[in-house]
Amino acid sequence: MNKSLILGIGLGALGATAGGAVATYSLVDHGPKYAEVLAVQPLKKTISTPREVCKDVVVSHRSPVKDQHQIAGTVIGALAGGLLGNQIGEGSGKKVATVAGAAAGGYAGKKVQENMQTGDTYNTTETRCTTVNDTSEKVVGYNVEYRLGDQVGRVRMDNKPGPRIPVKDGQLVLTGEKNPA
Repeated sequence: MNKSLILGIGLGALGATAGGAVATYSLVDHGPKYAEVLAVQPLKKTISTPREVCKDVVVSHRSPVKDQHQIAGTVIGALAGGLLGNQIGEGSGKKVATVAGAAAGGYAGKKVQENMQTGDTYNTTETRCTTVNDTSEKVVGYNVEYRLGDQVGRVRMDNKPGPRIPVKDGQLVLTGEKNPA
C-alpha cells in the first residue's frame, strides 16, 4: 500500500473519532439535574356548600271561635244579672233593677266570653327549615420558589413538589409523575 493512502486513512479515522467526541460532548447537558425547592405556598380556594337544617318548633294557634257574637256569654250574663237585680228593690223598682241587672249582666257576660275566646289557644309542633352554607378550603395549586444554579425563580405547580424539581435541558420538568424526594 501507498504510504500516503495509509496516512490518509489514519488521519480520517482520527478526525472521525475526534469529531464524534466533540459532537457527543456538545449534545450532553452538563447543567444541574435538579432545582432546589426553597419555598412552597399552597393556593387555596374557599368553597361554599349549601345544606338544609331543620328543627321542630312549638307553635301556638288561636282556637277557632265557635260563638263569634258571644251569645252564650251574653245570655248567661243577662240571666245572672237579672236574678241579682230582682233581689234588689220592691214593686216597680224591682222591675227596673231586674232589667238593669239583666242588661249589665249581658254586657259583662259577652266581655268575659270574648276574653276567654281570645286566650283560647292550642299548640302544634311544626318543622321549620333554613338553608345554611358550610365553607371549606380546597388547595388548587402551589406557588413554588426554587433555585437553579445561581438563579432563583418562581413557578405555579398543580402538585406539591418534594425538595427538588427535575431539570432537563436547563428547563424545569413540571409534568409527569410525582417529583423525586
